[in-house]
Formats: sequence, structure tokens, C-alpha cells
Amino acid sequence: ERDDFQMRYLRKYPIGLHEFLYPLMQAYDSVALRCDVEIGGTDQKFNLLLGRQIQKSYGQSPQVIVTMPILEGMDGKEKMSKSLGNYIGISEPPYQMYSKIMSIPDELIFRYFQLLTDLPVEEVSSKRKAFSEGALHPKEAKKDLARWIVSFYWNRSSAKAAEDEFEKVFAKGELPQDIPYFSVDARVSKGDTIWIIKLLELTGLAKTRSQARRLIEQGAVKCDGEKLGDINLEISLSREHVLQIGKRRFVRVGKKHEMGFKNG
Repeated sequence: ERDDFQMRYLRKYPIGLHEFLYPLMQAYDSVALRCDVEIGGTDQKFNLLLGRQIQKSYGQSPQVIVTMPILEGMDGKEKMSKSLGNYIGISEPPYQMYSKIMSIPDELIFRYFQLLTDLPVEEVSSKRKAFSEGALHPKEAKKDLARWIVSFYWNRSSAKAAEDEFEKVFAKGELPQDIPYFSVDARVSKGDTIWIIKLLELTGLAKTRSQARRLIEQGAVKCDGEKLGDINLEISLSREHVLQIGKRRFVRVGKKHEMGFKNG
């Protein structure tokens, strides 16, 4: 829920004008659409209730509001958001969706079962009990969750293929079949080499050069299977390389006349 304005005012906490205007504009949507029911997250309760008040002012029957729990992102801390980079897209390829689900913290497993599947409550409770008693390993619980979600948004065969690919990459240490290719424009490289920090930023493996440095210092970056530790490293473009961040992000890079992504 939105922080109480009166409490913030009494504590002399700043309140932006947009915080008053945004709920009013959202509330007027309910008037314009003559809403009977509006659904939103629990963090939208203030705005939804304001919609009821504004509807009354316009002589309309106040809408029924239905609030839903906030879905935490893969980090288990912030709400799932594309801007925070902790999201699982419903249109993402099966393998990417599967591997992201496998990376969630253990404490989110049954939260996801509850909010993202239509499994009976009794079945989820049974799984939770087996998990707490040590009869169900976290990895097996995540695999079950990942299979269910990928099957729901794609199909069972895609879920099975994603699981097989995941096992190949993570259990056997092999490379995934479909690694995106990044062509390095000659104009952004130093002849036949390019600075690793710049390359990580260009490929999108790091959002900023500062993040690229941190990833290398943390030992999270590999090139052709070898962990990198030198932030000043120049990568040769005389041949193709496979860059890897963590366990599930890969990009093949090479020197081409045009810069961009392609499959294969």
C-alpha cells in the first residue's frame, strides 16, 4: 500500500506533487471506463479506492476492487520488474524461461507455485511439507515448477527440451545450442582487438562499464570457458569467442563489417 500521506507529513518526509496527481489520473480512468471491477496489486490499493471515491463524485456506482499479491522477482527482494532485470518474460524462449526459474532463491519456490500455477492447494501443501522435511530437494522442486510454467506458456515437449538443455549446460558443463551472435564493428575496436569492458557493454552482458568491471572482479565472466580476472584485457577478434556471464548467459562474438545480433 501507499505510505500514509498524513504520517509522512507529520514526520516531515517529502511528498511530491506527482504523488497526488497520479492517483487522481488513474482514478479518472475508472470514471471514463465506467468500471464495475478493477484488479490491481496490493501496492495499488490506495489508487483503486480513490477510483471509487471519484466515481461517486461523478454519480457512478463505485467499482469493486480486487487486489492480488505482489509477485517477487528472481532476486526474491524487489517486485518482478523488467526495469530491475529480475523478471521472467511470458514470451521468452522455453530454455531461457526454464533456466531463470531454476535460478530463483529456495524461499520463492512455493510462492511461485501458489501464484503462478493452478495446482490444487492440497498438492502445493504436500510439496511444501516434503520440502520442509527434506524429502523433496530444492533442485527437484524447482525443476517441477519450471516444467509446469514452461508447459503452461509453451507446451510439454518444449518444457522437456528446455530441461534437457539445462541439464546439458549446467550438469555436464556443455554449451547451449542456440547462442546469440554479436558482430563487432571495426569502428569500435582497436584493429583486431577490443577492450573486454567495452565488449561486455556492447553485447549487453553488462549494462554499464562499471558493472562489467564488477562482474570480472567477482569472477563471473568467462571467455571460451576460461575465467577472466584482468579488467584491462584486450580480446583478439582474429577468431570467434564465446563470452559467458554466470551459468546461463552466453554470447558468441567476432569481428564483422556490421554490428548486430543474429541467430546461429
